[in-house]
Amino acid sequence: MSTIDSAPATSFSAVSFSAVKDGKILRVTITNPKRKNAVDYDTMVALGDTFLAAADDRSIRVIVLTGAGEDFCTGADLSAAAANAQRGITSEMVMDTANRLVKSIVDCPVPVIARIKGSAAGVGVGVALAADLVYADVDSYLLLAFINIGLMPDGGAAAMVAAAAGRPLAAEMALLGERLPALAAKEAGLFTGVLAGEELDAKVEAVAAKLAAGPRRALELTKAALNAATLPALDAALAAEKAGQSELLESPDFIEGATAMLTKRAPVFSD
Repeated sequence: MSTIDSAPATSFSAVSFSAVKDGKILRVTITNPKRKNAVDYDTMVALGDTFLAAADDRSIRVIVLTGAGEDFCTGADLSAAAANAQRGITSEMVMDTANRLVKSIVDCPVPVIARIKGSAAGVGVGVALAADLVYADVDSYLLLAFINIGLMPDGGAAAMVAAAAGRPLAAEMALLGERLPALAAKEAGLFTGVLAGEELDAKVEAVAAKLAAGPRRALELTKAALNAATLPALDAALAAEKAGQSELLESPDFIEGATAMLTKRAPVFSD
């Protein structure tokens, strides 16, 4: 195995992920388990860089994306907001970075497998569903909780949930901000498979091995055709999410929602 150095270490303040090349398989792992793999600005930049670099590496046939510990990714790390402001990182920059990451996964020429344990929430939903094949633990779930803190879905989630499961479920997830359990997500077409315990790892490894032995150009063209057929509205959704979320991230309702979440109390939104 070899580690892919996607960017100089000095470029980032707190990058929490690893990328390890294992033959023709690239294994990308979000490594911030103390915060349930929430991702900060720098980590999203570096993850996007990694997928873009993988697109140009002809020796890679498949990418496995997962999270360390008990969760996949619980979304953006809200505790980093103050540090971002001090560094001059604006809401628009954060949104551009999240959109770039999701697009780098969707546009990557080789198949991406997402292995989901625990929570895939917030932008973590968009990152997970940007993958071509999504295998989840039976106890995992999807959560678009943005509305609970005065925000709207981002990371392309609006387009990708609707594309796979339809507008009614997308609206329910986005407007109510409640968990969607793994089995319900599988039934709705959001997950490729749901397995328990060691069966999840065995399935992911078997699929990765099969794809690693496959014809790269045929995989690339097949993926491109599927994306063209199922995600024609992704770019428009990302643009709408950037415009709306950039506004909401500066709003009093978000300040109230984030403060309430961090202090574990119910928010009181403005009239």
